[in-house]
Amino acid sequence: MDDLTQDAAFNERLIEEVLQAYPDKAQKRRKKHLNVAKDKGQDEDGQPLTECDVKSNIKSIPGVMTIRGCAYAGSKGVVWGPVKDMVHISHGPVGCGQYSWSQRRNYYIGKTGIDSFVTMQFTSDFQERDIVFGGDKKLEKIIDEINDLFPLNNGITVQSECPIGLIGDDIEAVSKKKNKETGKTIVPVRCEGFRGVSQSLGHHIANDAIRDWVFDKKESDYVGGPYDVNVIGDYNIGGDAWSSRILLEEMGLNVVGNWSGDATLAEIERAPKAKLNLIHCYRSMNYICRHMEEKYGMPWEEYNFFGPSQIAMSLRKIAARFDDKIKEGAERVIAKYQPLVDQIIAKYKPRLEGKTVMLYVGGLRPRHVVNAYEDLGMVITGTGYEFGHGDDYQRTGHYVKGGTLIYDDVTGYELEKFIEKKRPDLVGSGIKEKYPVQKMGIPFRQMHSWDYSGPYHGYDGFAIFARDMDLAINNPVWGLFDAPWKKKAA
Repeated sequence: MDDLTQDAAFNERLIEEVLQAYPDKAQKRRKKHLNVAKDKGQDEDGQPLTECDVKSNIKSIPGVMTIRGCAYAGSKGVVWGPVKDMVHISHGPVGCGQYSWSQRRNYYIGKTGIDSFVTMQFTSDFQERDIVFGGDKKLEKIIDEINDLFPLNNGITVQSECPIGLIGDDIEAVSKKKNKETGKTIVPVRCEGFRGVSQSLGHHIANDAIRDWVFDKKESDYVGGPYDVNVIGDYNIGGDAWSSRILLEEMGLNVVGNWSGDATLAEIERAPKAKLNLIHCYRSMNYICRHMEEKYGMPWEEYNFFGPSQIAMSLRKIAARFDDKIKEGAERVIAKYQPLVDQIIAKYKPRLEGKTVMLYVGGLRPRHVVNAYEDLGMVITGTGYEFGHGDDYQRTGHYVKGGTLIYDDVTGYELEKFIEKKRPDLVGSGIKEKYPVQKMGIPFRQMHSWDYSGPYHGYDGFAIFARDMDLAINNPVWGLFDAPWKKKAA
């Protein structure tokens, strides 16, 4: 048997072993979420294709520790929060706003508290009386105070926490009233945390709020050009959007809006005048791209700027939407950065080749970063999504090889056992998983926000990515301690 066949057989036995810890009913439910990728021939481009068939986007089992967020997190923490010139009110008790305050490293240009508000926390700080009597009047007062204290804000969003949906606050009526009084864009977002099964519905609700409360509400004097594009679903974590924008502009495109990372309200308002939507995080923003395609006839293209092989493929795919000028520009950009790519691979591939990686993240990362690792000679042995849908797993089949362990909404127990049995050289996941994995003596990178590093997008980002993976795996600290349960020989 070849290595892939052996991996597949091992992974199938591993799934069965892990499931034995559950009662029969839980076994039956969880088995649908765990699988091994199977070879399925080739895609339309002649590339290897695998099938990653698992159940997804359903409620987690009560009482089993999972790693999901809520609808509020999907809206406030992902889609709306990085829009820098708007104030985002966490409407409800202080906890959600405090927890989500400056949680992600969404870089932005501007003066904090003057014309940019991403890292500030605004909350209506519900008390018991607000739950009993409602918070509508309090919300009106807060909006007035914000406009007095921060007059350069260009709009406000109301991010609903759980109690708002339970007590029935009419945030839409308040938003309409304050819009008439101030002339500013006020966006109510019904993203109460209990909605849906994960933060994924929060993304959808936030997209719908853009559609219903921002588009076509104001006349924009922006006159579009033939090479205008929107970069959608790039949240500028550690400067990712800036690294991507450099490449797109070097090839001759005009980035009209980079949203929602480092975005302004005006960029979102003029988005329908662009010629093409470029979507990086498909899961969080495909909804608004589909709406713009249906209403404005604007096509969209999914792209991947992790690692040189995918960057080159994506630049050519984007360029194919335009004329020879842009196609020549794409080839020029690829050629310009090839020496840098060669240097990075020459330096790091000998140190990383053959090292195994397990991934468990949200959004696009469980598939998009696969080729960046493979460009360095590394091997993906397991991957999965916190809140993926069926189409995410279909897309994953274009990236991973047969035999790869696939897991959806994995429980804390399952992930720990998978890592313990497979002993990968590196795990890339979130902050909740970081320290338990390191205590197992396994290198770890926090792949939600790049472990306080970045950017990872683009050619410059690939250099940082390769360095960080090398620092994690080849750090000598792993050989300087013994597990406490291992006794030393006399």
